[in-house]
Amino acid sequence: MKKSIFTKYISAFLLIIFISFFILILIISSMTIRSENTQKQTIAQNTAAYITEYLISEYSSSIPPMDFEKFVSLRLSDISNMINILSKNAEKMTIFLTTPEGRILISTDNIYTGTISDEQIREALTTKQGSQLYTDMGGLLDRKYGVLITPFQYGLTESFAGALIVCYSAGTPNALTVNTVQTIVLASLWVMIASFVAVYFITEKIVSPIKQMTYATRNFAKGKFDVKIPVVGEDEIAELATAFNSMADSLANYEYTRSSFLANVSHDLRTPMTSIAGFIDGILEGAIPPEKQSYYLGVIGQEVKRLSRLVSSLLDISRMESGNRKFEKAPFDICEMARIILLSFEAKIDAKKLDVEFDAPDDRLLVYSDKDAINQVLYNICDNAVKFSKEGGKYRISIQDEQNKVVVKVYNEGIGIPAEDLPHVFDRFYKGDKSRGLDKTGVGLGLYICKTIMDNLGEDISVSSRQGEYCEFTIKLSKAKGKAQLSQPHAPS
Repeated sequence: MKKSIFTKYISAFLLIIFISFFILILIISSMTIRSENTQKQTIAQNTAAYITEYLISEYSSSIPPMDFEKFVSLRLSDISNMINILSKNAEKMTIFLTTPEGRILISTDNIYTGTISDEQIREALTTKQGSQLYTDMGGLLDRKYGVLITPFQYGLTESFAGALIVCYSAGTPNALTVNTVQTIVLASLWVMIASFVAVYFITEKIVSPIKQMTYATRNFAKGKFDVKIPVVGEDEIAELATAFNSMADSLANYEYTRSSFLANVSHDLRTPMTSIAGFIDGILEGAIPPEKQSYYLGVIGQEVKRLSRLVSSLLDISRMESGNRKFEKAPFDICEMARIILLSFEAKIDAKKLDVEFDAPDDRLLVYSDKDAINQVLYNICDNAVKFSKEGGKYRISIQDEQNKVVVKVYNEGIGIPAEDLPHVFDRFYKGDKSRGLDKTGVGLGLYICKTIMDNLGEDISVSSRQGEYCEFTIKLSKAKGKAQLSQPHAPS
């Protein structure tokens, strides 16, 4: 079964919380039990030391000197009472008083009698330094206990009189430890519940935009770009939602411009082809007199060139986007190129009676770039400036030397560009003159090609405008170092 991000995130977080608290409980329980065992052992050692000191003192001072078993039998009541009281004083213990051979003389509450059969215990009864064991004393006790064995001696011969065995519970938690662990477990459960609630809402907040983006993406696949993701907060998810909405707007705009482009291309293909077909049919059918056929053949030639320019533009875009168009940089004179381009528009400039200015600081100013590509860019910009200039308006080309850059500006007074259209001027398929009132031949590819060329060359192109007043395009080119052999720029394609 497929798990969602929400389920995986919740499961992973709860697993981490569970493992963390489980390890915490183990560590605290282990430390508590270790501390408790140390405390029990200390009490057992103190108890054993006290009883041993008492027995040795009383036994040594007994008059007349007697056997240790006889001494115990005479003082049985006192010794038993003391052992019973001390065994229940702080921590319940079981205490044995035995002979060196392991015969039990006294035990707590006189429960145990007879002889100890465990060989390990019997050997420890005559070990001078004593022993610390963890055993059930050969089945004598109901389970394993911590066993502290303290043999004691008497007389100059240092013979063993007997041994004291103190048994205390070790490795098993007492009530305090159990309560502590229970409290930790209960607190851990509450923390896990609170964590689950918190993680649930946090995860839902994170996953919800992702679900919405999935839904929006499916709509994008269907061509619906009006779905928007709510932007909440200022975190990374909000930034992702903002970027996603921007992408949706870009796709919607791309779809719109693509549709406009197809409509424009269809119109620009259909119109000249219709004209060509009509004129050719008229010539073939004799509807056009022979003396006028040359004129109409000229019109057909112009329409064919128009089709050729459109196809060339489309191929040029395809080559640049696929990386097949190679650019070769070399120094050339941008001032000379601008003059030649300006002269090529002399007829159009005279027809509109434009006030022309050409401003350059030097006769020659070398830039380092692809000459044909820059010629294509500058020609296109100058052509647009003439096309959209008002009659009698100012038309200016200025070239400025700025440190490592050469700045070329093309200015014209005319209809300008609306503020809402400025961000899209260099978009592919974009055509600001939607009415085709002034631009009857363009399809919205020229400026896109210019921008693509400049980007490939690593140069910059920008535009500023005020609707109804002016428009100014600016291109920045890298300045060339040294001199170069200059040649005439190629005619624009």
